[in-house]
Amino acid sequence: MFQTMEQCTDFIFRLKASQYKGEPLQSAHIILGALGNPQHKTKFIHFAGSNGKGSTLNATREILMAQGLTVGAFISPHLERANERVTINKQQILDEDFLRIANLLAGVIVDRLNGKFPSFFEFMTLLALVYFSEQKLDVALLETGIGGRLDSTNVIIPEVSVITTISLEHTDMLGDTYALIAAEKAGIIKAGKPVVVGVKNEEALSVIKKTAHKLQAPIYTLNEQFFAKSNQALFDYVGEFKLKDVELAMLGEHQIANAALAITATKLFLQELDEVKLRDALKKAKWEGRFEWVRNNIILDGAHNSEGTTALIETLQQVLPNKKYVFVYAALQDKDHALSIQLMDQVASEMNFTQITLPRAATARQLFEQSNHQQKFASRNWMELVEQKMAQLTADDVLVITGSLYFIAEVRSYFLCKGWLK
Repeated sequence: MFQTMEQCTDFIFRLKASQYKGEPLQSAHIILGALGNPQHKTKFIHFAGSNGKGSTLNATREILMAQGLTVGAFISPHLERANERVTINKQQILDEDFLRIANLLAGVIVDRLNGKFPSFFEFMTLLALVYFSEQKLDVALLETGIGGRLDSTNVIIPEVSVITTISLEHTDMLGDTYALIAAEKAGIIKAGKPVVVGVKNEEALSVIKKTAHKLQAPIYTLNEQFFAKSNQALFDYVGEFKLKDVELAMLGEHQIANAALAITATKLFLQELDEVKLRDALKKAKWEGRFEWVRNNIILDGAHNSEGTTALIETLQQVLPNKKYVFVYAALQDKDHALSIQLMDQVASEMNFTQITLPRAATARQLFEQSNHQQKFASRNWMELVEQKMAQLTADDVLVITGSLYFIAEVRSYFLCKGWLK
């Protein structure tokens, strides 16, 4: 069906969830069943959450690799090419393997589903599961897309589940309360399998605890079964073992929480950990597009909801307390823009709104109208806006480019082409 990678990716990028009309996860089970259920051949750690699941997965991967394991990872979104979503020891799936498995899946879909393809994300999930089953892996780390219970990654039985945070996002799909959203995220918890939780919201945490109890899944909750305490530029970890003065590559209090989740999940999976190798791993566990420095006065951060925006602002005030914050913001329509924009309004010297060309993208004007800042501007052309703001920066300014991870991916790609990234 697909002759080239370009032909393949052009096709799968256009896939929409509405094309397959069956029950949630039904198509995934049909396809995997036809292929001999390859998901049963791999051990997994499963990650869900509104924020932090990517950074937590990445820290977990670094720790496991440092301990000598071969580690697969399925992440989203990608920043430059779809291959980034499927890696082994951080090496992207080769084009020939991608194309071969895509054609294998397409054949099953034509045969078993009358050619009615599932969504792009589900297709990529299936591709990752098949690829991992072919490789000699010790473990694969899977990041959910949206939610958990009905997410296409939820066809696995993980050794450990991780739920990072809960915030009000994708309310049209997941529900409009913390409890409803938590119930969806808690869908990744499996009977008898431990779950590591970083959720602070009590309403959400109560739902997760009830789900774990019902499934007899041991639960390890941050600030209950394990602890992480900031110690100036370092942090201390206390759980089944203790670590003092741990150094992180990622800045911010939320990254300390993510690292603690990663340590706990890794310990549950592996039992024995080399402390020196663990420390070295966390020193280099960077995650592109998350408080990422460009030159000395530009920061990229995929703060795609109000919880992420709060963490971004706290990190800015911690690391750059005396700077003026010039924000450039673009987002998708299915997010709580009002609260995020209100939070930025309170600390910004200037607010700039723009847009990307995705069908689900909010327009610059829609975002602009939700801001009450005295100095606010809107531009539909983000490239022109970013270059203009870069040219206007003074020594007292820092340009903060934030919002949807899809927006950050486009900006990163542009910066790389220009040679502006460090």
